[in-house]
Order: sequence, then C-alpha cells, then structure tokens
Amino acid sequence: MGSPPMIDGAFARWLAARAGQALLGLRAEMGFADAGALRSAGDKVSHDLIRTELAKWRPGDAVLSEEDEGSRLAWAAEVNAEAVSRLAADRVWIIDPLDGTREFSEEGRSDWAVHVALWARTAPTPHGLVAGAVGLPAQQRVLGTDYPPAYPPTRMEAAAPGGRTIRLAASRSRPPVFLTDLAEDVGAHLVPMGSAGAKIAAVVTGEVDAYIHAGGQYEWDSAAPVAVATATGLHASRIDGSALRYNEADPRLPDLLVCREDLASRLLAALQRHSG
Repeated sequence: MGSPPMIDGAFARWLAARAGQALLGLRAEMGFADAGALRSAGDKVSHDLIRTELAKWRPGDAVLSEEDEGSRLAWAAEVNAEAVSRLAADRVWIIDPLDGTREFSEEGRSDWAVHVALWARTAPTPHGLVAGAVGLPAQQRVLGTDYPPAYPPTRMEAAAPGGRTIRLAASRSRPPVFLTDLAEDVGAHLVPMGSAGAKIAAVVTGEVDAYIHAGGQYEWDSAAPVAVATATGLHASRIDGSALRYNEADPRLPDLLVCREDLASRLLAALQRHSG
C-alpha cells in the first residue's frame, strides 16, 4: 500500500486497512479448524503490524493496545507518570488490533473489526479523540474520521403508528440483562451482532439506530468507533449521559450509548429507568 499518508485521520485509515488485509490473509492461510489458534494468531499478527508501523511513522507518540502486557491495569495517581508513559504523553494511539476474535474465528462471519484511534491532549472535545478508523475487513470497507460517512438526516418516527421501530444493536453473546426490558419500553427491535466496532459501525451507516452496552469494556473497545461516530454527527456518551473520556489512568470504560441524535434523550431516559 506504499508509504502512509501523514495526516492522522488518513494514517489511521491506512493502518486499519493494512491490519485488515493481514488478518484476511491469515484467515485464508490457517482456515477455521482450530478456532483458538486462529484467534491467538490474529491478535498477534495485527498487534505486531500496527505496533511496527506506529514505531516507524509515529515514533514520538504513545500507544495503548489491548494486546500490550498490563494494558488492563489501573495505575495509582502517585505512579502514573512513571508507570504509564501514555498518561504524560500529548498524543496516544488507542488500538484494538482485532475486535471480535470469536467472530473472526468463525467461517462466514464479517462482524469483526480493527480499531485505530488517536487521542490528543489539545483536543477540543471531552473524549479527546482527534482521529480514528474502524476497519471491517470481511466487509471490504474502512470507516474513518478523514471522510466520515454522511449520516441520513431524516428524523424517525419510532414506535409510532405506521412508523419504523428502533433497531437496537445488541451483543450476540452477552447483552446487558436489562436490554430486553428497555427494548420493550421504547418499542425497539434487538439486532444481534458481533464486535463492538461492528455494532457502532452499523449505527454509523444507518443499518441500526442505536447501540447500548453495559457490563464491561475497555477504552480500545470503543475509541475508534466513537471517534468515527461523533465525526459523523451521532450521539455518544456513557449510559448516564456523561461524557466518554479516554487515556485515563484506569482504561476500563464499561458502558456506552451510541445513537442517532434525535433518539438520545429518549434512550437516556429509558436507561435511567432500566439500568439502575
């Protein structure tokens, strides 16, 4: 794919595409007979590629990757600067080399992703994300902040007589326990999908109207998709309505809501009723 572009958004797209190509090649080479081996190899191949390219083309930036040793640890305030260099950095790449390893290891599934996001201390937004890309290799597309998709501007008449029901992306394996009750409350239809990146990408493209998650995630699970979603004009927040924040001492970011702007207040009100 040649030398990467220097603009961060385009670089994130290039990097996600490179990793996606490597993962498709690995799938073709290994096959699906040993799902565990394929998952482990996928994590390593994508992580190593992304880390190598970042070290080459963005050597001054810090990195937080799911596959880094100790990436899930939260650090005490008194040791932050020494223990985690990213907390003192002005620019941090937040990476999920393979989001949705289960789906990646299942033949025929395309709901897995590669996440590449850039957090910057000088960002004007609370989440601090200034660039990002979500690679969907098995779908042959990359969604990025350099060319954010044009989200349909039409407001929906959800759950009204003759109107369209809200389509709510849900985990195919571990949806939040309250989600069924919430869906009934707002007149939503649950659409099971794989990785977090694939679900938020489906909101970005208008295939579904919202994605709600509660029950445990980390920054790398949502950083790149949230960067693209907010660049597209979608609402993204914690399920209590507070801002999503990245490059924190504790990388756990356990819940989020991504949805059409015109649905945000309605879904946040429903979440207040059902997620307590």
